[in-house]
Amino acid sequence: MHQIDKYHKAISLYEPIEGDVTAKVQAIIDKHYKECYTPEVLKLLYSCIDLTTLMGGDTDESVTKMVAGVNDFETNHPDIPNVAAICVYPALVPTVKATLTCPDVRIASVAAGFPASQTFPEIKVAEVSMAVAEGANEVDVVLNLNRFLSEDYDGVCTEIEELKDAARGAHLKVIIESGLLADPRQIQIASILSLYSGADFIKTSTGKEYPGASLEAAYVMCQTLRKYYELHGERRGFKASGGVRTPEDVVKYYCIVKEILGEEWLTPELFRLGASSLGKNLLKAIEG
Repeated sequence: MHQIDKYHKAISLYEPIEGDVTAKVQAIIDKHYKECYTPEVLKLLYSCIDLTTLMGGDTDESVTKMVAGVNDFETNHPDIPNVAAICVYPALVPTVKATLTCPDVRIASVAAGFPASQTFPEIKVAEVSMAVAEGANEVDVVLNLNRFLSEDYDGVCTEIEELKDAARGAHLKVIIESGLLADPRQIQIASILSLYSGADFIKTSTGKEYPGASLEAAYVMCQTLRKYYELHGERRGFKASGGVRTPEDVVKYYCIVKEILGEEWLTPELFRLGASSLGKNLLKAIEG
């Protein structure tokens, strides 16, 4: 069977998301928000953060300072779990590796032509491989939107599979750039293709060119993860990123994951939040 037929067959297993997604999201928030906005939940959410800096002005010094804050976190906040990972550009992975002293905090890198994914496939593979060789144990890559929007699903999936191989066991998070996609079915199909190509996580957004994470996109992606688990018995992760800044925002994502995927997903192994300012805001809410 030709590979493109394989992926169309996979897509056919997933019924399109019907109805008013915004209304469904609001119903979940109304059901769970008050009970979920607690210090315990906020602490868990802190432990799900990928502490991120992705600026052109990032330097060894600025990244070292950020890592130092993570290294000192357990001493300064002994009752709050540390962040899940530190996420930087590939060239700064060695700096994180050289300065990070917390064994439970992972090193993540964006790669493969982030954020546009508009470069040569060979460069994408090389960048993922080099990031892992330098110490990254998680890699965030962007779905090939050029091929996806042209409905070249074979090309989309082949590329993800090659990047998965290049990651050599490191977790691969595939960013579908949900803010660009026009409707829930597009978000669903992008999620399906990513999962069937080996993504360990599906992630909403880069936070760079297009609108960031939305509760509606999270709803569709979590429904897709649930169906994938029902079909194959495998749990894959969900990451919300791009504009997730306040405790109020993040508790709403927690509510969606809790309602659709259940308690098993409410762990840093399966639920992540890409953020730069969220950590400080969560700490203020917890301590306040």
